[in-house]
Amino acid sequence: MRIGVPKEIKVHEYRVGMTPSAVREAVHHGHEVTVQKGAGFAIGLLDEQYVAAGAKIVDTAEEIFASADMIVKVKEPQPSEWKQLREGQILFTYLHLAPDPEQARGLMESGCIAIAYETVTDARGGLPLLAPMSEVAGRMSIQAGAHCLEIAQGGRGMLLGGVPGVPAAKVVILGGGVSGTNAARMAMGLEAHVTVIDLNLHRLYELDLQFGPSLNTIYSTVDAIEESVLGADLVIGAVLVPGAAAPKLVSEDMVKKMKKGSVLVDIAIDQGGCFATSHPTTHAEPTFIKHEVVHYCVANMPGAVARTSTFALNNATLPFTLALADKGYKEALAGNPHLLAGLNVHRGDITYKAVSEALGVPFKDAKSVIGA
Repeated sequence: MRIGVPKEIKVHEYRVGMTPSAVREAVHHGHEVTVQKGAGFAIGLLDEQYVAAGAKIVDTAEEIFASADMIVKVKEPQPSEWKQLREGQILFTYLHLAPDPEQARGLMESGCIAIAYETVTDARGGLPLLAPMSEVAGRMSIQAGAHCLEIAQGGRGMLLGGVPGVPAAKVVILGGGVSGTNAARMAMGLEAHVTVIDLNLHRLYELDLQFGPSLNTIYSTVDAIEESVLGADLVIGAVLVPGAAAPKLVSEDMVKKMKKGSVLVDIAIDQGGCFATSHPTTHAEPTFIKHEVVHYCVANMPGAVARTSTFALNNATLPFTLALADKGYKEALAGNPHLLAGLNVHRGDITYKAVSEALGVPFKDAKSVIGA
């Protein structure tokens, strides 16, 4: 199969779909890999390394989209990219379609086969291709939140962990999944006062066993969220409904009542965000202030630590990339229900139910469209 790796064009996105090591593995499996010139330059992955791994280097993304059977990316295709996709071409990347009807429409009109990293599952019910970036985003959220609490950033002028004789900041984390757990680990490491709120009692029990009395765990209710958020200095939004738009757990009225200079970090912004006042921001302009509360809503947080993120992501995606290339998409999807769960768009049809419901478009079962 001809695999194409274009350079990412989203603002301040420096990750790359395949590392030289991943390229070498694909070439070892008998596939051709074409990489756009400079695709990994910003993170120290040089064109010479790709050539040594067996890749062909081309100057433009247009050349890659025109020739590749499968496009391997990191972020969702931008308008100029989805317009280059063609009938039957495989796109393997993060999509986050639920809050993005324009992209969904573009992918449907292209006739491509779009497989989303964020909805591929595993035998334990996890999301193995989302988990590495969730780990990064969770850990980054505390770094970002601590910075935003500085008075020069519009924050309350608080040190997250306090100092002897001065109280630590109160950090509230909505969601105890991969992102939330990693955020909690970092916040506790900085000696903040940390509370995790989640609907899953079993998960709260696991967190309690893992972290002990250093972590407060609370079952999620409207009352619990409101009380905790209003008392918080930093709130991390780490809720996830796979493939679907994130629920709005913090209303605008709650934000209005928060302490002046408190901070909201919305990890769920890729799926629409879990704060009513959120809207996507970029690494170039990561924050905005609304109702005297600092909002950090960068839609590609792991892109700020692009080298770490690229290697972590490739470790997870490579087996699936090779399966799609080795077997062709139909056989690979038919033989692996976890990879099949990643199929979001197939030749004009939406094949992931949560996406179809979020967008209000007809749903077609993934098994039926591939003839499984």
